[in-house]
Amino acid sequence: MSEESARKDTPEQAEFRTYCRQWLQANKPGEPTVRLPQSPLEIMTPEQLSYLQAWQKSAYDAGLIGCDYPVEVGGGGRKDCQKVANEEMLAARTPFLPNVIGLGMAAPTVFYHAREEVKAELLPRLFSGEDIWCQGFSEPGAGSDLANVQTFAERKGDKWVVNGHKVWTSLAHFAEWMIILLRTDKSHKYDGLSYFVVPIRAALGKGVTVRPLIKITGETGFNEVIFDNLEVDDRYRLDELGKGWQVAMTTLLHERGAGELQTPRAGGMKNKSSHTISSSAVIDLAKTTRRGAGAAADDPILRDKMMQQLIREEGLKQNQRRSRVPALLDHPMRLLLQNKLLASEIAQSLGSLALEVEGMSSSLYLADPNAPAGGQWPLAYMNSYGMTIAAGTSEVQRNILGERVLGLPKSK
Repeated sequence: MSEESARKDTPEQAEFRTYCRQWLQANKPGEPTVRLPQSPLEIMTPEQLSYLQAWQKSAYDAGLIGCDYPVEVGGGGRKDCQKVANEEMLAARTPFLPNVIGLGMAAPTVFYHAREEVKAELLPRLFSGEDIWCQGFSEPGAGSDLANVQTFAERKGDKWVVNGHKVWTSLAHFAEWMIILLRTDKSHKYDGLSYFVVPIRAALGKGVTVRPLIKITGETGFNEVIFDNLEVDDRYRLDELGKGWQVAMTTLLHERGAGELQTPRAGGMKNKSSHTISSSAVIDLAKTTRRGAGAAADDPILRDKMMQQLIREEGLKQNQRRSRVPALLDHPMRLLLQNKLLASEIAQSLGSLALEVEGMSSSLYLADPNAPAGGQWPLAYMNSYGMTIAAGTSEVQRNILGERVLGLPKSK
């Protein structure tokens, strides 16, 4: 938590900040008994999930999650207080929250577009982490061209029958619910899309099949999900029929950090078998890694690259400060989409730099006892590619910024 943030607190925020800080001091979890993944999207085992779900439930019960949502849907009924809780959780370096897709994408979409009774049914267990959520957007033939989704929902009375194939579905192996973009009319590309929430855990083997996809890291956070005559109640359709593209924009806006409702964020506590992924950790690595007669930190080329990395990170930090100034938000997506693009690419360049510091030892991975930093840097570098693809590839983000913000002609 920065002193600048505290100085700008309203009386309600200041009181809430004190409460959050005191609660976290008394209730921060102890050392994890399992190796934690580097992010929620890499949760692989029930043991990892159980530990992280218990933390999210504790933080929710204490009022640190869903702060700005109405009480009627399970929220805290506060105003602009989620960012305060986020800052205090980050400062306390608490474990991250496992229901990242639910909190960051599903919750605002359900809140703005679902029926009132559906909000009250779904959001409390989403906030608490008792129900894990996943996102059913990408398909084998519809990735960056999201409007090309072909998974079809056919209406039968007050139900819809869903058939098709979703892919790259993070956390589907643990998810109770999925937010999903479906085609309900084959004659229109955009107006033929509708948006639903579907219960996939209860339908496993009865209309839903989840298959893990093994990533380059050896982890299985991704999945493919196959629908075979899954029946879904019409009440789980969000907004009007044919308005799926507009509802999906609400999801993507919040996924990219440009939505009105703040996503709860925790501090990413590491345990003994994990390591902090940061520039300071790379500097420490360079100081302790031997290179010839000295340390890697003595190499002037590496030192120059490290300075360039630090300059880019400081630039991103200052740009994020600008995004909190309303007068600078002349276009609601400009700074926030720019920050998403830069943050993912800076994380990737950091991983690349760490591997350069490690040299030949960077070929040693998690299971090798001789791997520097427990093999976490090769893992971080490979995982970084997912973040330059998720929420729109870097290429798509540049197109959005160029065409919709700068008014440049469409690329060909």
